[in-house]
Amino acid sequence: MIRRRVLWAALLVLPFGLGWWAGRGGASSDLYSNLDVFVEVIHKVQDNYVDPVDATKLIDGALKGMLASLDPYSQFMDRHAFQNLVAVTDGHYGGVGLMVTVRDRWPSVISPIEGGSAWEAGVRPGDVIVEIDGKSSAGLSLDEVADRLRGDAGTRVRLGVRAEGEDSTRTFVLERRDIVTRSVPYAFLLDRGVGYVRLSNFSETSGSEVRAAVARLAGEGAHSLILDLRGNPGGVLEQAVNVSEQFLPKGALVVSKRGRAAGQDARYYASGTRPNLDWPMAVLVDAGSASASEIVAGALQDLDRAVLVGQTSFGKGSVQKVYPLVGGTEALKLTTALYYTPSGRSIHKLHGAALAAADDSGEEDDNPDADTVAVAPAAPARPRFHTAAGRVVYGGGGVTPDAEVPVDSLPPLVLDLERGALPFRFANRWSNAHPNAPEDAGTKAPRTAKGSAAATAWDAPLAPAVWSGFVAFVHAERPVVSQAALEAERPRLERAVRRELARRTAGDAAAARVAFEKDPVVRRALDALTKARAPRDVFVAARPSKAESATP
Repeated sequence: MIRRRVLWAALLVLPFGLGWWAGRGGASSDLYSNLDVFVEVIHKVQDNYVDPVDATKLIDGALKGMLASLDPYSQFMDRHAFQNLVAVTDGHYGGVGLMVTVRDRWPSVISPIEGGSAWEAGVRPGDVIVEIDGKSSAGLSLDEVADRLRGDAGTRVRLGVRAEGEDSTRTFVLERRDIVTRSVPYAFLLDRGVGYVRLSNFSETSGSEVRAAVARLAGEGAHSLILDLRGNPGGVLEQAVNVSEQFLPKGALVVSKRGRAAGQDARYYASGTRPNLDWPMAVLVDAGSASASEIVAGALQDLDRAVLVGQTSFGKGSVQKVYPLVGGTEALKLTTALYYTPSGRSIHKLHGAALAAADDSGEEDDNPDADTVAVAPAAPARPRFHTAAGRVVYGGGGVTPDAEVPVDSLPPLVLDLERGALPFRFANRWSNAHPNAPEDAGTKAPRTAKGSAAATAWDAPLAPAVWSGFVAFVHAERPVVSQAALEAERPRLERAVRRELARRTAGDAAAARVAFEKDPVVRRALDALTKARAPRDVFVAARPSKAESATP
């Protein structure tokens, strides 16, 4: 604490001395006079505020506010934020290996990470963490839970865990290990030789993980590929280039970036050896696909290498650089450049405060994250660009897919039960009561066509006993829901239950397979790829049918 205050005092005194020496002239005069005001405000607050004030918290707040005024992506990173960033980009951290959410004020296990100590000890999906090191976990935020579970490899943490529907608490003493997070959590073969790769983020290992997944799928008989970037928030720029160049000819421009400061301009070219240029390819995007995801999607679209399917991406076309500060425990993340796809388009979309500043209409926008850049009716159209083959693409607002597929909205009843995690919680109870699942369900794995992924029992319809059990569970939790209402939505609800049961007995890949049965984006991509014989064929095959085009 003392070291930090001395450092800040030195940082503040230095510009005052330099300003006095330089006569405090020109633009520097404004900076130094404002620093005078800043220091005076801190002193006034410390001396006169009704409660004692920690100067460190004041300075942290001032720094965060200063960076927030620039754009949504520049920020002052305190120790906690900086450590989290390092863990995400490096792809590993010290912990017990649990994916956790918070439900009804209690931390709940989504799934244990295979190879982690929690997975080996028998912690199961749906288990509620009621104690951490002897203290109740009720009311903890997700960040607070993560702080308590993470730590140096070799240290221990004591967890009290209660299974869904049970009153007794099990105790685990888990040793923290170096947990490696995966950018590709699963990849498998879909129908008719179509490989599927889920890329959930961009870390230092993303390129090698995608390469390994594609090679494995080729060995299993894949001859076309779906790369799923939906909900991928981005990450390391170099890894976006690494992923892209696996599917582009050597020497092709992947992305360029331009900034104001010296050294920020750069162009990145594909330099990979033996790229996959023969497989027809589809890339899935949505409003959660951002940053590095948009670099990959934009490059493959501009160079006519893959058809994009889904919804318009987020529109984060800026580059941030992390500058560690003195001491190495805090950092400054600063927007330093914009990036441009091979056709020369920026897909950057203004968000939040930046959008408000750009809107000169004088009216408030109730939705600052809307797809339009400004609310004024006369807002300019998005600029047009052309792909290598001459197809029209647009800049200035995310990457627009070649085949747009509306979001599949859930009916109100299904949405209510999903938000209440009833399929998730029922699967927890059923799995706990039936340790021999899925054999206890009376179902058998359906036969699959040659070249398809191995099926699980949960790819088949639910056995009547399982559906009856779910109905009884819903009636206990939602007494007002009628039997007729449940029967009307039975196909969707059964699929939700099968998804969660598959997750518990066969993992996340099995759960994804069930979810994809009626996923309209996956189905559109799959249909296009099965019709294509060469990479360029997908652009024609992905076009909507005449019946779809005529639908209002």
